[in-house]
Amino acid sequence: MDRKIRVAVIGASGRMGREVVKTVLTESDMELVAGVSRTSGPIDLGKMVGFEECGVKMSNDVEQALTEARPDVIVDFTGPQTAVSHTNLAIRLGIRPVMGTTGFTPQAIAELDKLCQEKGIGGLIAPNFSIGAILMMKFAAQASKYFPNLEIIEYHGDQKLDAPSGTAVKTAELISEVREERRQGNPNEEETIEGSRGGYYNGFRIHSVRLPGIFAQQEVIMAEPGQALKIRHDSYDRAAYMPGVAIAIRKVMTYSGMIYGFEHFID
Repeated sequence: MDRKIRVAVIGASGRMGREVVKTVLTESDMELVAGVSRTSGPIDLGKMVGFEECGVKMSNDVEQALTEARPDVIVDFTGPQTAVSHTNLAIRLGIRPVMGTTGFTPQAIAELDKLCQEKGIGGLIAPNFSIGAILMMKFAAQASKYFPNLEIIEYHGDQKLDAPSGTAVKTAELISEVREERRQGNPNEEETIEGSRGGYYNGFRIHSVRLPGIFAQQEVIMAEPGQALKIRHDSYDRAAYMPGVAIAIRKVMTYSGMIYGFEHFID
């Protein structure tokens, strides 16, 4: 497009939000036009992230900020409590939502897709923007055709609210698209401590580890008689997600409808 993509960041004072602000300010084809935080005062967004002042002040009112700034795209990493309402608001205003939050039900995604189609705008809901994580999911799904006995283990810090993670759920969904449901393990197995075998999904198990000091890792363990295959991805910093966020901002300008999963942007 001839002009820069106008971007608003919701949850701009958060750890992910700050990284998004940095990314938008450094991309030559993007313009930061608004930032929203319910807990931050009217600080200049550039100054907030250690850059020079950019002339955009933080707002604490989502609807007012979007109405006044009229961005093309919002990027939102706030949380499941506000994700659906923020997405609905953006679509109503004709703004393309790029949502890095979890908590959307299949029914909600279908309804948001319909709203996007009616408005003629694109939208994205992505549990994970890391290109490495997306490749891990794709490789695991491909391998599950030949290694259908598997378990997923995901690791996050102890302050993460949802379990399993959105990435683990999305990985399970991709695997289940190509793997027939089959209940693994001994049919007579018994948990002497409830939950010790993890969450049940389509015949296999998902385990969530929550410990301080851990950022984000996931591995898919597959095994057949005499051999095992482990596919693992480790994220060490939030900057790992930003190339994917930049791709999403550009891609969401080119289509109509709500897409669930960043993997649709990775060939």
